[in-house]
Amino acid sequence: MIEFTTWDILRNLLLATRWTILLSLVSFVGGGVVGLALLFLRISKRKSLRSLAKYYIELFQGTPLLMQLFIAFFGLGLFGIDVPAWLAAGLALILWAAAFLGEIWRGCVEAVAKGQWEASASLGMGRLQQMRYVILPQAMRIAVAPTVGFSVQVVKGTALTSIIGFVELSKAGTVVTNATFQPFTVYGLVALIYFALCWPLSKSSQVLERKLNVAHRNH
Repeated sequence: MIEFTTWDILRNLLLATRWTILLSLVSFVGGGVVGLALLFLRISKRKSLRSLAKYYIELFQGTPLLMQLFIAFFGLGLFGIDVPAWLAAGLALILWAAAFLGEIWRGCVEAVAKGQWEASASLGMGRLQQMRYVILPQAMRIAVAPTVGFSVQVVKGTALTSIIGFVELSKAGTVVTNATFQPFTVYGLVALIYFALCWPLSKSSQVLERKLNVAHRNH
């Protein structure tokens, strides 16, 4: 019987952690791009665009991520579309993250005092100029904590991609456990790695929020 040391286990888990980090980055950045588009649709003056974004957000927020992953991978296969696990995982997580980020940012924009819109409009600014120079800078300060907080959820959400065969950290934990028969050691290390990924994000949120508040007061 082959003996596995703690280092052997950790080394294999760290190899899979690279995919967790990469998938998290792709999902958060891609979701941010789509989420920004949803934000502008949600605050559009056209009711049809607002409704379109609203239904999209309600659909992805109202259904489990696990189901969305399943549909992205197995559902497309029913139409003869062969989707690799990594592509299905990335696509599902981007669309899921976009719904939450778009709604988070909409709330932050609407939290800016209405007088700011009126004051900037009195200066002859168009809607895009208002957003760029007046509203978004203030909304960004409000959005730091919930946005970074959601990035932690994205990292942990990658664990669900194991259902479609994508080998990230949690899936690697299952594979290593089956090979070593050391579940407590393996999943203890998995938990520590997730904590090492998520804790700096939470701390950076607090630091950045303090800096933005100081800069705002000085301004």
